[in-house]
Amino acid sequence: MIGLLPPDLAVADAAVLILTAGFTSMLTAAMGIGGGLLLLAVMGQIVPLTALIPVHGLVQLGSNANRAVMMRRHIDWRMVGLFAAGAIPGALLASMVVVQLPLATIQLCIGLFILWLVWGPKPSKRELTRWSLMLMGGLTTVLTVFVGATGPLVGAYIHRNSFDRFRTVGTFATCLSVQHLLKAAVFSFIGFSFIDWLGLSLAMIASGALGTWIGLHLLKKIPAERFSLIFKSLVTLLALRMLGLAMTALSAA
Repeated sequence: MIGLLPPDLAVADAAVLILTAGFTSMLTAAMGIGGGLLLLAVMGQIVPLTALIPVHGLVQLGSNANRAVMMRRHIDWRMVGLFAAGAIPGALLASMVVVQLPLATIQLCIGLFILWLVWGPKPSKRELTRWSLMLMGGLTTVLTVFVGATGPLVGAYIHRNSFDRFRTVGTFATCLSVQHLLKAAVFSFIGFSFIDWLGLSLAMIASGALGTWIGLHLLKKIPAERFSLIFKSLVTLLALRMLGLAMTALSAA
């Protein structure tokens, strides 16, 4: 039987998770990025480590799918298709990997790569090849199984295509929907049972849908040039936070 609360989870903690899911979905819809990482940080204080990444992925699947449906007219389906073409073999590889890199090492590499994507030399259109899109899909899908929130990495790459803010958010949401769906399949394949967490996850997804609706209305009021600045600043802050966590962990080792 599916209940709202998983075993040993307090009602107050569940309420925090549901409210946070709504707020972070609003943040991602309005700013283009950032909600997934913030939600992971909050869930990390409440959800057991063994369930953290799969449950976070399930909630993010619902949140991003809602956003993709609401913005379906703005999606770049060519990019989504190429991203998925790389993500599928990436998921297959992730399901077979039994040894993972230390979390601090992964965080350090991702943080540095994000900063290069956002602030490095901007490539010309011809340099954004279909192979690079497929590679990005595969790489981030492997990484998301181990670190949970690779949204800043995906978002930083999509932002390099010089899309308008609606196309950026819509395409980003659809790519992440594909990625989180594959991640859920990977965790199911390796034996994780979502049943205890399904009720809470659905409540968080419903809260996220409301947050997405509010956030998209806020997005319409943000001027294009301000959106670009906010987007780059937010991604940079997330990358710097990742680097800070990595350096702290490495110095303590």
